[in-house]
Amino acid sequence: MLDVRGLSAAYGQHPALNEVSLSVRPGEIVVILGANGAGKSTLLRAIAGICEGRVSGQVMLNGASLTALNSDQIVEQGVAPEGRAIFGDLTVKENLLLGAYSARARADEAQNLERVLNLFPKLIERQTQIARTMSGGEQQMVAIGRAMMSAPDILMLDEPSLGLSPLLCRELFQNLAVVKDLGIGVLLVEQNAKQSLAIADRGYLLENTRITREDSAAQLRSDPSVQKAFLGANNTTRNQPPPQTIETQPVEPRFTPGPALPRRSAEQLIGGSIEDLISSASEASTRALTSPSSSSVKQAEKVAQSRLESVLKDIESAAATARRQRPSSRPTYAASPSPQPVPHEDGPPPPVVEIYKRPHVEVFRRRPSGQFERE
Repeated sequence: MLDVRGLSAAYGQHPALNEVSLSVRPGEIVVILGANGAGKSTLLRAIAGICEGRVSGQVMLNGASLTALNSDQIVEQGVAPEGRAIFGDLTVKENLLLGAYSARARADEAQNLERVLNLFPKLIERQTQIARTMSGGEQQMVAIGRAMMSAPDILMLDEPSLGLSPLLCRELFQNLAVVKDLGIGVLLVEQNAKQSLAIADRGYLLENTRITREDSAAQLRSDPSVQKAFLGANNTTRNQPPPQTIETQPVEPRFTPGPALPRRSAEQLIGGSIEDLISSASEASTRALTSPSSSSVKQAEKVAQSRLESVLKDIESAAATARRQRPSSRPTYAASPSPQPVPHEDGPPPPVVEIYKRPHVEVFRRRPSGQFERE
């Protein structure tokens, strides 16, 4: 049995635990409930001998004191702390076998490995897989299995369901119930109070570095204060009458419509007949087409069109003259001097035909002796 008496811990001038006392029997699950910063993780680290702060008090296992021992000696005595810091570059089987390094577990290494694989069947097919490539839930299984490989009497778990899906959490707590049936005592620190109290035998409430209550798991589950603090229940609305229904009076509209205006026809609005309006508009359009002003507009359009055609012809003529008089920018390779154009009185001079000659390229090859030979 694990027996903790008056355990205190402090980091410098800041206390983390004050006179904490608890006990864990073989084959029993004890859960520690508390808010963040209450000292739950410090409690487990102080028991395991890995607390960085100043620790005082007594930790006993089966009547033997563990206070003056270091962490590996405490594991040798039978207290196994669980941590998710597995060796990521090693395989699953190598991580599990590292948990059996203590002398008390070496003789039964094969038996303990078989027990862990039966507890976590998913690890059977993952024994050769690199641990860092596994999911968070699978890595948690490896961490718990590695702690069980040391053949402990007391197994300490710190937030084992952290980061796991609801399905994996349910499977994890079912496995912890199997660990309990193996005769191993479990000291569990867990935020999931609902599921942890469902499998636990007893529980402690840790508030502000002190144990404030100890009771069975069933009593803690039914306690209204525990339900409100850890189970998310709000009991302030219990045994209260239902809310009364308040009858409301209809609200009168703010805008009161006035009297309806009389409906008027289109002929009344324009002050005449629609047929008369259409005929007068048709006559006005006919007069506009036959009026002298319309004929003058058509004459002006014809004059503008003729001017535009004359300007376009002048532009085309100037462009043709410029193309004929533009000097050639290409280099010419004429076989003979270009003849001078003979002036013609009748029109422009005839075009000059340029003759191009392909350049001659000579190729030389260098001999091994260093001389060049023309090809």
